[in-house]
Amino acid sequence: MKKAVHFGAGNIGRGFIGEILHKNGFEIIFVDVNETVIEALNARGAYEIELAEDVATRISIDHVSGINNAKNPTAVIEAIKTADIVTTAIGPNILPFIAELIAKGIQARQVADITKPLDFIACENMIGGSEFLKTKVAPCLTDENLAYVDRYIGFPNAAVDRIVPGQMHKGPLFVVVEPFSEWVVDESQLKNAAIHLDGVHYARDLEPFIERKLFSVNTGHATVAYTGFYYGFATIDTALADGRVMTALINTQKETRALLLAKWDLFDADELVTYHEKIRDRFANPHLSDEISRVARTPIRKLGYDERFIRPIRELNDRNLSYDTHLATTAKIFKYTDATDPQAVELQNRLATENVTTVIESVTGVTDSKLVTAIKKAIDTLS
Repeated sequence: MKKAVHFGAGNIGRGFIGEILHKNGFEIIFVDVNETVIEALNARGAYEIELAEDVATRISIDHVSGINNAKNPTAVIEAIKTADIVTTAIGPNILPFIAELIAKGIQARQVADITKPLDFIACENMIGGSEFLKTKVAPCLTDENLAYVDRYIGFPNAAVDRIVPGQMHKGPLFVVVEPFSEWVVDESQLKNAAIHLDGVHYARDLEPFIERKLFSVNTGHATVAYTGFYYGFATIDTALADGRVMTALINTQKETRALLLAKWDLFDADELVTYHEKIRDRFANPHLSDEISRVARTPIRKLGYDERFIRPIRELNDRNLSYDTHLATTAKIFKYTDATDPQAVELQNRLATENVTTVIESVTGVTDSKLVTAIKKAIDTLS
């Protein structure tokens, strides 16, 4: 049986990546520091996921095990040494912390004279996730190791899309996921072209697909979350029942389509409309009832220069296209409060003690005075 090593035994790892790997006949070794989950994986060797729909279909995932990388890093290195594919779903900020382990796994393959190609695929909500991981792994390698990597180790970028809401169950492994899923991999960056996973779309140019997903799903989801919070809602589906929130989402999608069509020839306007309508249906799925606090968490990160609002605003501005709704939501992010979210607390503390313009420039990385002024004006409008 082919072997997959997957970093991240959370809901996305088990409920999305794990399902695809299982369907393709892989034994899956989950790597995580959550001892409860790792112990359950090893004790049971299987778990179930449930599709959030009326039928509530359940899918069994077996041939699974776990390794606690904090307690047993040697076992992780050995697993990478003999793996056929390595994937991650741990969050962009955590990728640097697994770089040394991955480097040691690569070195172990080289020492064992393993010449079978191996791909590391970062399934994260970010542009260029696998390439980013490679930049963190490379400093841990020697020149000889890097020559081996160039020949046998791939870091193909990927785009992933599946809503997995926050949830609590009696069993630590059971997870509910939406029926829809999409996983796109940059075929041009693969080293092991022999592995083509069913359920994964392979593209020669991934960037348009990543932008379509990030600017449509992530930006759209965040639009609902921050607009919904502003109007006093606690969940995504209830917020979307309010016309003001739905209008904000529809108008954001309209601006997004204008940007995607201006940038990429491969997209069709009617197909994008259908794609965005499908996204609205997914967000409104009553079987998910996703909490706004989960979707809206880490507001400082979401205000980043290349993130889901500031990047579209910059690029729409460059093309003299409207970004009014993106701007309105950006202002609401600056108004977002959550005492349990360190970034939300930090942002509000800074706004209370520093010049607003300084905070905007620092958090967003924007230096264009026109855009900084527009963001400040939008914030002031909400005061």
